[in-house]
Amino acid sequence: MKKLQDNVLILQDIRSTENVGAMFRTADAAGIDKIYLTGYTPAPLDRFGRKRKDIAKSALGAEEFILWEQKKNIISLISKLKKEGFKIIAIEQDEKAIDYKKVKLTNKNAFIVGTEVTGIPKNILEKCDYVAEIPMRGKKESLNVSVACGIALFRILNI
Repeated sequence: MKKLQDNVLILQDIRSTENVGAMFRTADAAGIDKIYLTGYTPAPLDRFGRKRKDIAKSALGAEEFILWEQKKNIISLISKLKKEGFKIIAIEQDEKAIDYKKVKLTNKNAFIVGTEVTGIPKNILEKCDYVAEIPMRGKKESLNVSVACGIALFRILNI
C-alpha cells in the first residue's frame, strides 16, 4: 500500500513519563512516522542508553519501534520541518484556535502537544500553521495531554 502522508508528533516539555509512554503507544496506533521529544520531555532511553522502565510500562513496546529523536530547541525544529514542507499543527486551546475537525492535512504534517499544566507557549503557537482545539462540553477546561493527543490524531488523520 502506498503511503499518502508523512506525519510526525512533537512532544514539548512533557513531564510525565506515563504520558510520554502513552503518546508513543497512541502515535504507533495512529501511524505516526516519528516522534520528536523537545525541551525537557524524557526519552525512552536514559543518558546511559538504558531503557526507561517508567516509559516502557505505558508504551508497551511502541518505544522500541517508532522512530524518535531528542531536540532541545523546538523553534529550530519547527523551522527545519517547515523548510521540509511540513504543516505545523498545534493541539491547544487558544482564542485563535479552530475546531480540530476543520484542520486540512497536507502530504507532510507535524502535530505538537505541550506541557501538562500550561500547554504550548504563545511564541510556539505563533510559528504554527494551525492551532486546533478540541471543543469541551463539561465543566473542566481541558483533557490530559495524552488523551487529547489521541483524540486529535485519530480525528484529524481520519482513522
